[in-house]
Amino acid sequence: MAHEKKARKSALARGLEQLSQELARTNFHAGPVEFRLVRHLEGRDNGEQVLLFERSLRHGPPGLVVVKRLRNPASFEMRQRLREEVLLALRLRHPAIAQVHHFRVIGQMPHTILEYVEGPSLDALITVAAMRGRPLPPAFAVYVAVEVADALHHAHTLVGEDGKPLGIIHRDVSPRNIRVERKTGQVKLTDFGAAYSKRVGREETPEHLLKGDLMYASPEYLLGAPMDVRADVFSLGLVLLEALTNRHLFGFWLVQERSHLDEVEANVRADEEPDLPLRQMIALVKRCTHEDVERATAMLPEGLQALLRRALQKQPADRYATAEELCRELRTQLHALQPGYGRREVAEDMEHVITDASAMRDLGEPLEGDLYPSGLEAHELMPAMKVQPR
Repeated sequence: MAHEKKARKSALARGLEQLSQELARTNFHAGPVEFRLVRHLEGRDNGEQVLLFERSLRHGPPGLVVVKRLRNPASFEMRQRLREEVLLALRLRHPAIAQVHHFRVIGQMPHTILEYVEGPSLDALITVAAMRGRPLPPAFAVYVAVEVADALHHAHTLVGEDGKPLGIIHRDVSPRNIRVERKTGQVKLTDFGAAYSKRVGREETPEHLLKGDLMYASPEYLLGAPMDVRADVFSLGLVLLEALTNRHLFGFWLVQERSHLDEVEANVRADEEPDLPLRQMIALVKRCTHEDVERATAMLPEGLQALLRRALQKQPADRYATAEELCRELRTQLHALQPGYGRREVAEDMEHVITDASAMRDLGEPLEGDLYPSGLEAHELMPAMKVQPR
């Protein structure tokens, strides 16, 4: 057993060394480039690996990039689709979208080189907020949603070289794909790897395969109905609700129902297994009503209640028609909550949340490492908590 474990580590080390050497040949900026593995960031259930590398020029300062190692597609059609996904992502230029730098096949495995956002995911922040026993500050949650809605509007309205709309839908708007820069408070939407485009001739996801974090999927996506940009509106509504309440919409439903939920037949499969069984999720989507949304939002300010009730309508026609329309309403609600709230306040609120949760680090830590201040124990953090109560 020990010999096998050592052999696996040795193979991994060789693979990472080869990856570093191959990455150095990408030269997505001028001049010789060197890459050094910093740490493993994330491993996903579908086999994808996310790695952090330090990239440096021979005569320039170093910088960090994310290297996402994807599964090798099993067919020509799937390889073509992967290539098109990267080409779509390369077109996106928006301050709230993490930039895709390059695509490279290394050792028969496809890799994308991405902008590194030096800060936690919204998923990690929701986790530490739950640890401290109260949700994220409302203005913080709404500001993040404003930035994501603006980024989605950019993607949704992007046109090709022929001037025709590309019809991009993110399809994986979830807390894990939203990051906040720790120093600046800049919000970034990441990972268009599950993105859908209505561009004619594009290879689509294989039939019955659902991609992304399905806990935040729209009803039409889960049920196999036609989709448009309003699918992302619904997903962002789910994200905002959870950020404001520390609970997913399905969690509210299950608490109210207090009974066993029968699974339904589903002729679909998930690229990544969701937290709930897929058939149970589809049953939840079918049975959830507007009354469930009203109960879930009951403790929020009236303006946010109305916003979420509309964003989370089961029928797309009843939601905000565009991400831009949702963004405008989010800005109105942000101004009502805290006029002038911006990146500086985002960074400050984020540090308060992390500091508060750091005192309870013995209870657990988000899957993302390096979130809590290093070298500090709970008793060292308590004075800061007393000075800055939240």
